[in-house]
Amino acid sequence: MRITGLGHAGMFIETAGGSIICDPVIGPSFYGAWFPFPDNRGLDWERFGKADFLYISHRHRDHFDPRLMERYIRKDIRVLLPEYATDDLEDDIRKLGYTNIIYTEAGVPLEFGDLKLMVTPLRAPSDGPIGDSSLSVDDGTASILNQNDSHPLDLEKLLSFSKPDAYFTQTSGAIWWPMVYDLPQDAKQNFARLKRDAQNKRAMYYIEKVDAEHVFPMAGPPMFLRDDLFRFNGWGEEDDSIFTDQAQFLEHMAEQRPEQKGYLFVPGTQVDLNHGEIEISQTLYTDEEIDRVFGDKWNYLEEQRASRQQELRDEEASRAAVLPPAEMLVELKAWWEPMLRKSRTIRLGVGGPVRMTIGDLDLVVDFPKAKVREYAGEDCEFWYTIPADLVSTNIRDHEIDWSNSIFLSLQFSAGRKGKFNEFIYTFFKCLSADRIEYVENWYSEQADTSEDVQLEDWMVQRRCPHLRADLSKTGKIEDGVLTCSMHDWKWDLATGRCLTTQGHPIRAEQCPVTEEALRPAG
Repeated sequence: MRITGLGHAGMFIETAGGSIICDPVIGPSFYGAWFPFPDNRGLDWERFGKADFLYISHRHRDHFDPRLMERYIRKDIRVLLPEYATDDLEDDIRKLGYTNIIYTEAGVPLEFGDLKLMVTPLRAPSDGPIGDSSLSVDDGTASILNQNDSHPLDLEKLLSFSKPDAYFTQTSGAIWWPMVYDLPQDAKQNFARLKRDAQNKRAMYYIEKVDAEHVFPMAGPPMFLRDDLFRFNGWGEEDDSIFTDQAQFLEHMAEQRPEQKGYLFVPGTQVDLNHGEIEISQTLYTDEEIDRVFGDKWNYLEEQRASRQQELRDEEASRAAVLPPAEMLVELKAWWEPMLRKSRTIRLGVGGPVRMTIGDLDLVVDFPKAKVREYAGEDCEFWYTIPADLVSTNIRDHEIDWSNSIFLSLQFSAGRKGKFNEFIYTFFKCLSADRIEYVENWYSEQADTSEDVQLEDWMVQRRCPHLRADLSKTGKIEDGVLTCSMHDWKWDLATGRCLTTQGHPIRAEQCPVTEEALRPAG
């Protein structure tokens, strides 16, 4: 098996049973904010685009680059689709013209000749969000785990696929805390150190549990090449950022786990695995160039910034024209208020108004009252200042995931009086009816995972396996087939098998026939 680094979380896996291109990204992503580090434009993208399979782990744009896909990846490629509760990733892929989709089942191995693989998705509101996944690959000569950004809880099940020889995992997270927050500088520096330490601790936990012989840190950090973000590279010009690079993490791992074999994995790194033997070579950068990238990083980043300004100008030119404040308010009310009305758990979780200053528009998202309105001077625990062109573009594109666009761009500022509130960000990740429905029911399901409900002569689980709609309200039975009216999904109650798609079985049992039911009428 041969694995070639494509930059950030990207890799090209060549196996005895076919090749897989994973999460290929050139960028820039998130409104021109993120570029892969180091520069990966010199790779042979034409060759990698001819792979047998395409795997996109999740919808974040530092993992899913539509422009790259349209330019380099053939339209008839087989796409390994993680089994997510909503169809957002599939819809995005189909819009680009990719229709040869393989619907993987969560944690279920698939075989293609000598190639065996398994996609393990995560589906909690905080995952991805609403979706993240890992890829396990085995071809008889080697086994690898591409954990990517996912943080699986059931490692025993994940590792039952096979013990990986090589483990590829995120060590530098994607987040905007504390960089964009209105905090004293010493507090920001302290929070940044705590965040870096937490990321290192989490990465080491997985490295120890997976216990692969060979470890490759990847999936970050980015390069920030916009002038207003440049200081956030790495640990920051003022030690107030959170992005640990590959070399820094390898030093940390060597201190914490000196017996562990760890390797630098950058664009063009080629890893050959064969029945326990490993050989590593560099095909894009020389050793001297790699030493300079990490040893003289700020000068390298300055050169990258100077050479890639046209890409930033092109990105800014692609943004929507700024909407007038009154028109923007009308658009946001029409979009968000129906979502708020569906978001009882989220509204209760936020518990108050959230202020958003967007250019000349000063508004409040009134979570308790499910309203979007002009700011009226009230006290707010949370507030945001966001450029109007970013919001106008999200309105134009109907971008349903603002963490996957504005927030990860770091081109905004935020403040809060109290502690972090996950429900605010969950709402802004879920600006579609499907996502809100799923998340609200996901929260409900956590409170009671065993409740059944009687529908006619059957006891069935209350929550729909698709998006967890309440089947006591949306379910209908006819000829032993249950239909959920929310999205017209169907199940054979006698077997529990889903008739609409792979997986998603339902728990169902026919009610016992009573003597009263058998007694003749009258």
